[in-house]
Amino acid sequence: MIHKHDVIIVGSGLAGLRAALEASKVANVAVVTKVFPTRSHSGAAQGGIAASLANESPEDNWEFHMFDTVKGSDYLGDQDAIHQMVTQAPEVVIELEHMGVPFSRTKDGKIAQRKFGGHTLFHGEKAALRACYAADYTGHVILHTLFEQCVKHNVRFYNEFYACQLIVRDNSAHGLVAWDIRNGGLHTFHSRAVMFATGGYGRAFVVTSNAHANTGDGLSLVFREGLPIQDMEFVQFHPTGFYPHGILVTEGARGEGGHLKNDLGRRFMEDYAPSLMELAPRDMVARAIQTEIDAGRGIGGKPCVYLDLTHLGKDLIKERLPQITDLAMNFVGVDPTVSPIPIMPTAHYSMGGIPCNMHGQATMDEKNSIVKGFYAAGECACVSVHGANRLGTNSLLDAVANGRVSGQTIARDIKNLDWAELPADFDGKSKKEVEFFFTNPPSGEKVASIRKDLQESMMLNCGVFRNEADLKKQAEKVKECNARFKKIALEDKGEKFNSELTEAMELGHLLDFAGAIVEGALLRTESRGGHFRKDFPKRDDAKFLKHTLAWKKDDAIRLTFEKPVVITNYQPMERKY
Repeated sequence: MIHKHDVIIVGSGLAGLRAALEASKVANVAVVTKVFPTRSHSGAAQGGIAASLANESPEDNWEFHMFDTVKGSDYLGDQDAIHQMVTQAPEVVIELEHMGVPFSRTKDGKIAQRKFGGHTLFHGEKAALRACYAADYTGHVILHTLFEQCVKHNVRFYNEFYACQLIVRDNSAHGLVAWDIRNGGLHTFHSRAVMFATGGYGRAFVVTSNAHANTGDGLSLVFREGLPIQDMEFVQFHPTGFYPHGILVTEGARGEGGHLKNDLGRRFMEDYAPSLMELAPRDMVARAIQTEIDAGRGIGGKPCVYLDLTHLGKDLIKERLPQITDLAMNFVGVDPTVSPIPIMPTAHYSMGGIPCNMHGQATMDEKNSIVKGFYAAGECACVSVHGANRLGTNSLLDAVANGRVSGQTIARDIKNLDWAELPADFDGKSKKEVEFFFTNPPSGEKVASIRKDLQESMMLNCGVFRNEADLKKQAEKVKECNARFKKIALEDKGEKFNSELTEAMELGHLLDFAGAIVEGALLRTESRGGHFRKDFPKRDDAKFLKHTLAWKKDDAIRLTFEKPVVITNYQPMERKY
């Protein structure tokens, strides 16, 4: 079956919905999503969205926000794109407010703002209250509001369709092939423009805050079409995931004044970031926690430390952190108003992704040559506004602001994008993939077994700390998992709601780009942001102040470090907090 729409957007999180809302002003827009839109992972974001509204830090402005974002990125962020994002941030947030997002309020009725890691005033002098929040449900309420607005503006939704092939010919995107999860069968979505907003790839790791759906599908589909993916070695480990599950404990808990303590009951962050303490950038806090654990100062010898909120008082915790209270009681059996929460670093955010310019147009080389009719935004995109490390609450800002920009670019470009005839073999790869899964004998390798081995080994060998020996070991493990995948066997041969089939496709996507993460980490012999090499602990700007691009051909991955970082306002300097 073939569906025709001017614009196809894959993914129904904040970036996809905001882009759809913008593009729908001038075009027929459809959103293809493997989950129901309000189940998108954007809804799990808790703490806030960054904007220099200056409601609670009157001195705040976009320049301070830009400095923090550039410094937090360990100077790998492109400063022209960062400037665009932070200057638009106040307008973006006020626009959301006018759409109906129920932000928490100050006493005089303005949007409330809280502290978050790495956000400062006067270029690092003191912490800024910059995170606009709705208790600890911020992503949830923005997601629902944008979905309602899309429904209001007649955006068409194809729910529970799993994208399995991007149709690209002659460096131009013409549509998408997707599997109908509910009814079975392949569907083709023919369009003049395609945008990916498919989210991150945290499920490459066993301990993660990410939803099970975050398997980096969009990155794999781009990779399979001979297009590059960028900066994949930069994976952010959020400092505070519930032990042992990895479920997110918002940075807002530390923004409200939570303390990190080791087994000795000591606030150990004074050894690592004495000025900002628990509110240092995430990469630094995650490494500090892991260092305490590795030194034997984990709670009771376990791989966790405490996040202590008890001194904040029950009223404040229940008002501003109600979701964390419920999650702590349900998943670890702890009431955070009376006892500290056991936490550990958890794979959280993907700084790498589909290379894009600051207008949301996907690019295909070091010179930023555009792939005609193809766009990306949100966590699957690498604009790059986060560089080597993302500041908290900049993710929702990135998704909404750059989703809006991408939608505006599509609305501008659409009149110049023609309907191209689909080639005769447009869905050939998808048919071959489905046939492979359904015809393999049922006695071979199982999805769950391969996935478990991949995720556990990635966490062990390519986690918060890395070194050459472990990364080489992991490169071999990825090759082994890929070889096992070729012998995969499905027990369920039915087409309707075949979760085993979709999980097999997801595993294939994880394996596609896991090698790029590992190879990038192996070849980048420096430490920068979320990528920390114990054998190369210093940042090397002379050699590696560059973006990584990775291409896949057959089973081989080719990497280059030739794409320059855009530097405008701020030259690289040492990061001290």
